[in-house]
Amino acid sequence: MTIVALALAARRVLFLYKLATIGPGAPERVEYAKNNLGEELKAQLVEVFGQRKLLKWTASGIAHFFVMWAFLILATVYLEAYGALIQGAVTGTPDFHIPLIGTWPILGFLQDFIAVAALLGLIAFATIRIKNAPKKLGRKSRFSGSHLGGAWLVLFMIFNVIWTMFLFRGAAANTGNLPYASGAFASDATAALLRPLGETANEAIEHVGLLLHIGVMLVFLVIVVNSKHLHIFTAPMNVAFSRRPDGNGAAQPMRIDGKVVDFEDEDLDGDRLGRGKIEDTTWKGFLDFYTCTECGRCQSQCPAWNTDKPLSPKMLILDQRDHAFKVAPYLMATQEQRADLHEDVLALLEKPLVGEDGVIHPDVLWSCTNCGACVEQCPVDIEHIDHILDMRRYQVMVESNFPSEAGVMVKNLENKGNPWGMSEMKRADWIEELAGREVDPIEVQLIDEKMDEDTEYLFWVGCAGALEDRAKKTTKAVAELLHVAGVKFAVLGPMEACTGDPARRLGMEFLFDMLAKQNIETLNEAGVKKIVATCPHCFNTLANEYPQLGGTYEVVHHTQLLAKLVDEGKLIPVTPIEEKITYHDPCFLGRHNKVYSQPRDIMAKVPGVQTQEMHRHKDRGFCCGAGGARMWMEERLGKRINTERVDEALTTDPDTISTACPFCLVMLGDSINEKKNAGEARETLEVVDVSQLLIKSIKGQPVEAS
Repeated sequence: MTIVALALAARRVLFLYKLATIGPGAPERVEYAKNNLGEELKAQLVEVFGQRKLLKWTASGIAHFFVMWAFLILATVYLEAYGALIQGAVTGTPDFHIPLIGTWPILGFLQDFIAVAALLGLIAFATIRIKNAPKKLGRKSRFSGSHLGGAWLVLFMIFNVIWTMFLFRGAAANTGNLPYASGAFASDATAALLRPLGETANEAIEHVGLLLHIGVMLVFLVIVVNSKHLHIFTAPMNVAFSRRPDGNGAAQPMRIDGKVVDFEDEDLDGDRLGRGKIEDTTWKGFLDFYTCTECGRCQSQCPAWNTDKPLSPKMLILDQRDHAFKVAPYLMATQEQRADLHEDVLALLEKPLVGEDGVIHPDVLWSCTNCGACVEQCPVDIEHIDHILDMRRYQVMVESNFPSEAGVMVKNLENKGNPWGMSEMKRADWIEELAGREVDPIEVQLIDEKMDEDTEYLFWVGCAGALEDRAKKTTKAVAELLHVAGVKFAVLGPMEACTGDPARRLGMEFLFDMLAKQNIETLNEAGVKKIVATCPHCFNTLANEYPQLGGTYEVVHHTQLLAKLVDEGKLIPVTPIEEKITYHDPCFLGRHNKVYSQPRDIMAKVPGVQTQEMHRHKDRGFCCGAGGARMWMEERLGKRINTERVDEALTTDPDTISTACPFCLVMLGDSINEKKNAGEARETLEVVDVSQLLIKSIKGQPVEAS
């Protein structure tokens, strides 16, 4: 039985390995793991053995914690079972125990305890699945789209492992073959139930139970390597080769055959940019496919899925995995073998990876806001955004197939250096507005060629902050706060161009590369070392992505710097703002860069402010709908994401909604205006940046609402 089961499992593992390695390598993942062994060990301890992400969802997390540890601890029971089987065959007495520790009561107790805990975990899992059944909840079920039969089969097999364990151990206790004189409380309880059957019956039950226990495990092994529960083995590997601290933050550079693409290379194969077919997926991408547990946590948090759009991060992974398995006979066949393939397989090969009749529908691909909720919630570190960006890159740069309105944004970036296509000279308008004020005019230093040595920060204003009327109010508030705090700063003005974030998140990597290198050259020539940015998208790009191209700077978000200045007493809010305020976490500030506390710290220092959190906040915050270049694409499917977010904000009955991102200001502001026109929101309700609240309290003047 063991030889047959191991042979079948090994055959499947070899198949999975060959399939995963048909694509390009991912040398950067191996290199990072080698160079950061301490960090990788910590990740295994925290993510795999500590189950950190799973425990964020308390009930299911605790259940999974016990079931996972049952797999590890009950391996000692299987060692005892095999030992008893072999020793019984050799000596006729199956009284085997593990050397040195095999009779310790604490081990017997631990084995029984974890088995009972796992049994309770199974009951919890069954309850959760029944309660959240897709037949009952439809799209609202996080199990919608999952392979439900396989999940129930695995729960049944785990149950079989537990009851057969107690059956043979209970009988063994009655025959004197259980290694533990005490401690194994559940086995002893089973023994008490079996004792009235007599010694002969118990001997027979012990033998049958032992074989059943081993047989169940061997069948289970074959099932696991052929099902989604393969994650038992692949999850530790996926965690080991995932990005640190997580898959959010920087978008990864585009690679061909493991090498970063150089767009100045004359020999660059333009048809191999991004992912156009399943075999373009790296082995790390296949590892993501194999590791998906179909738990649906990503799906339940996805703003696109929650607003009736076709994107489910879970199904994005599963659809690719299922397609890969279907075409595997072709992918792993020799040229001679391919000629004899079945026509069904050949038909599948014609199916595009992205297309109206493709594996992934275009509406799925373009619904993503890159908010990172899926990556944040995935308990096995699947990097959904990397998959989406790779497919977008192929669609944009090879197929030239993307939403038409995004094409306008691309042309504006190419010709004017900003998504709106406005003149670069407009970037200095807000400076003139500050200098021309009748009360408290402020002169902002504009860098000519080189930044003054005594200037501490370059203030990266960003396209929205310089050109969008609502965001310009944040820009002026931050400039005034820095002026009040005595922080010397300067701006690039017309020399500043878009960081390239919209282009990169759209998939236009070539344009991002061009804009980023242009900005890095400007920053280096100006001698910039430290940057403060108001836009989280600019912040993320400057801090996390420009180093990929050689531009390394000390970058802070304005809420981080302002919170520091308040703590140091350089900014002192004095005027009470007697308002109930709810704060919206920008995705690229929160999930992508883990900046949650500083904006809240600032509001906490403003007298009179009553903060009220929305149901979805911090790492579970809900997107405004502008990320992933969606700011420049029309939202035609389902409910508007910004409307969904404002509906949630309104449940807190706020006087003001605050945030820390110009994109969020625009998106939330537009929805609030719609609500006002429909009579569904108070006319006094406004959305403002945290910096605007702070300057209002410091100066005691009305805030410029956005």
